[in-house]
Amino acid sequence: MRRFLLLFTFCSYGIIFSQSEQLADDYFSRGEFEKALLSYQKLNEKKKNSKYVYKIIETLQQLERYNDAEAIIKQRMIEVNYPSLIVELGFNYQLKDSMNIAKTYYQEAILKVNENPSYTYGIANAFEDHSLLELALDTYKAGMQRNPDLNFNMQMARIYGEQGNIELLFSNYLDYIESKPAFQSQAKRVFSDFVSEQKDSENNTILRTLLLKKLQSNPEPYWADLLSWLYIQQKEYSKAFTQEKALYRRNPESLSRILDLALTTTKEKKFDIANSIFEFILDNSQDIDTKLTAHQYMLELEIQNAESSKLKDIDEKFQQLFEAYGLYEQTLALQIAYGNFLAFHKQEPKLASEFLKNSLKLKISTFQEATVKLKLGDILVFQERFNEALIYYTQIQTNLKNSTISQEARFKVAKTSYYKGDFDWAESQLKILKASTSQLIANDALELKLLISDNKDEDSLQTALKLYAKADLLSFQNKNEVAIVLLDKILLEHKGETIEDQALFMQAKLYEKTKQIDKAVASYSYIIDNYRDEILADDALYYLAELYENELDQPEKAKALYETIIFKHQDSIYFIEA
Repeated sequence: MRRFLLLFTFCSYGIIFSQSEQLADDYFSRGEFEKALLSYQKLNEKKKNSKYVYKIIETLQQLERYNDAEAIIKQRMIEVNYPSLIVELGFNYQLKDSMNIAKTYYQEAILKVNENPSYTYGIANAFEDHSLLELALDTYKAGMQRNPDLNFNMQMARIYGEQGNIELLFSNYLDYIESKPAFQSQAKRVFSDFVSEQKDSENNTILRTLLLKKLQSNPEPYWADLLSWLYIQQKEYSKAFTQEKALYRRNPESLSRILDLALTTTKEKKFDIANSIFEFILDNSQDIDTKLTAHQYMLELEIQNAESSKLKDIDEKFQQLFEAYGLYEQTLALQIAYGNFLAFHKQEPKLASEFLKNSLKLKISTFQEATVKLKLGDILVFQERFNEALIYYTQIQTNLKNSTISQEARFKVAKTSYYKGDFDWAESQLKILKASTSQLIANDALELKLLISDNKDEDSLQTALKLYAKADLLSFQNKNEVAIVLLDKILLEHKGETIEDQALFMQAKLYEKTKQIDKAVASYSYIIDNYRDEILADDALYYLAELYENELDQPEKAKALYETIIFKHQDSIYFIEA
């Protein structure tokens, strides 16, 4: 019991002490320096602490009681051997406008580094605390000169960044990496604040020049890695590929980095370079899974850009791969891709379903079975056999509760119900999914829920919403031109209703998909001009900017739209990208 009381008393004292410190800090932050001084003095009386001494000095300086501050600094210098206190004394004289005396103390502090280089960090940090950045740099340089084993390149780089000297910031980080290559990941995070997609920008040019010099004088793999990273930031994927090939030849054990680059170029729709990278992977990989991944992505790239006359050739390529690698567990992803191709591109959903049902007979895991059933459900939705699709999706939810694929299946249940026109049931499912552990699913669920809730009560027959859901289904079925015509009907017959901007936005996306870029621009522009305060305004701004930047080669127009997002839509999901 006594031990408990002692423990309780000790904890209570700690809490009260912490609260007293917070109160002192609050007084200081509010500019109530007399109260802050009294509080810090009481804290220091109860528990001697360097932190409180420095706060007392700082508070006295705020009160312009410089002589009192000097007395405490000098007393502290007697008590402890902290050379950084010499900086504090010099700064106190600087505040008194005695700059010549201040400089004398500053030089004395730097000379202490020559006596003992281990003082470097403390002294330099004291200079930094008072924004005396040049003196901090002098201190770090002196310490490294006195003891070459010390490395303050990172601290110096940070100061150069604060001063806006980007070349020296880059140079010092690179020097630090030379001694500690593992630091390159952290350096990339820092560099990302200073480089951009514009390869000819001053900062990009500086970093590229420094890296090329490093690579020429000391061809270590981390320089090629950083140069590849820079080229990726600049979207110069061919040059990044050149560096990645050089890295691979030095260490041919893994193609994972090159595969990552291939996936990046695929995502960025740089199909020619993506194909080249996948071909390199096929030529150099001995791993079947890697080869299958490359084959699958190459086929999917071909499908995206294929005219109907080429679909037969693509089908034959799938067949050749199945003959070469077989129909078993390892080729399951390729089988699902083939089922998708048959249904959504060759418009042969029955054949696709039969093929994938055979995939279910293979010795596969519960998760793999769920991925096949997910695609089978999609194909049934394509055929508008909604109830049968719901059976597959529900089976996945039952067999893999709380998993990401289970949440995806629940979203597809909601989407299928929405296609059917059962908006209440769809909305009830979407409410649950708003808390999904998958951010992507949660975002999609919220978006669809808002669409339904904003439009289902406007018309008791829900005519416009049903037409919109039908157009959405047609888009899912790859019947894009028919969907565009149906959206025209909504825009004509339901003009002025809340669904109008949604219809315009979907139509704009379909125009993009069907390469009708001028019409997409017109639709996005109409939303921006007439619905600037509505929920899709930032979406329209972003996608129109992307068209100007990537399709129409009009970067100035794109820049103006990105700036509109930054200044008028700070809460937009596109804010960071803009």
